[in-house]
Amino acid sequence: MKNRCTTTFLLALSFALICFVVLPIRSSAQENAVHEKIVIDTDIGGDIDDTFAVGLALESPEFEILGISSATGDATLRARLLSRYLKETGNAQIPVAVGITKPDVKPGAGLSQGAYALGGPADAKYPNAVDFLFDEIRRYPGEVTLIAIGPLTNIRAAIDRDEATFRKLKRVVIMGGSVDRGYDFGLFGVNSKPSAEYNIKADIPAAQKLFNAGVPLYVMPLDSTQIKLQEVRRAQLVSHGTPITDAITLMYCQWSENCTGTPTLFDPVAVAYAIRPDLCPATPLHLDVDDKGFTRAGPGEPNAQVCLKSDSEKFLDFLMERLLRGPSNAKP
Repeated sequence: MKNRCTTTFLLALSFALICFVVLPIRSSAQENAVHEKIVIDTDIGGDIDDTFAVGLALESPEFEILGISSATGDATLRARLLSRYLKETGNAQIPVAVGITKPDVKPGAGLSQGAYALGGPADAKYPNAVDFLFDEIRRYPGEVTLIAIGPLTNIRAAIDRDEATFRKLKRVVIMGGSVDRGYDFGLFGVNSKPSAEYNIKADIPAAQKLFNAGVPLYVMPLDSTQIKLQEVRRAQLVSHGTPITDAITLMYCQWSENCTGTPTLFDPVAVAYAIRPDLCPATPLHLDVDDKGFTRAGPGEPNAQVCLKSDSEKFLDFLMERLLRGPSNAKP
């Protein structure tokens, strides 16, 4: 009996020591978990999917967002839109960089949410997107993921300036291209013929440089990104009443007359992949970009991991859970 009591006491003491020593260590490890360092390059302000993509990134604790840069068209006005978006969602500490605006671009070109953009600071001084990206790569070599969800003009400029430093990115994740499925038209079926996808076609030499740059490349093409945000889920978002959903709603209603259009969420798939690759499993392929902006799969060593099919419902559940996670301030 004495031996049994002694054994029981020792087991209890051992368990107590485990709880005292191991559990605090586990808790500390969780608190100090390493976040994925990302830079987002976006043509936000045109189609509404960029707004959802940036919103998803803002609501994802797995990320440390080092900065967001504007791409294509009136890049300065896009940067102002980003500044307002970040401020209104409580993320004003995230740096905004301005991408390349061609000399012949008219003010406001390519922005369907121009009125929202004008709410951003008119006198702000933004760093150059390429300078900013290289500063972050040099600060965190091998650790930075670049998520590019617009035309690749800024990326082309970075590769042209210093390809060796560009290769010190951890990886590049893009929304772009079309392998077996093109743009769907109408309400039924899918387009089984590839298309020259917009982000690739808008700057073909830039895409060609990226696909040959030798950096780990993850591609979310039209095959896996034509996911519709239907009315029931839109109603949930519009009525939720938090800073992130209110900001998205404002831009959505400038993008769609009467706030009734159905967004196709191309770009959020790229952001989601960087967090949950199981939502869009990738296949190694060799892709070439031809002179018409088509991404052609062919022979050769794989130069990209390509998601050819995604789980739409799981993706939408994931997106909505993130965007609606904050407590609603909407009146009943």
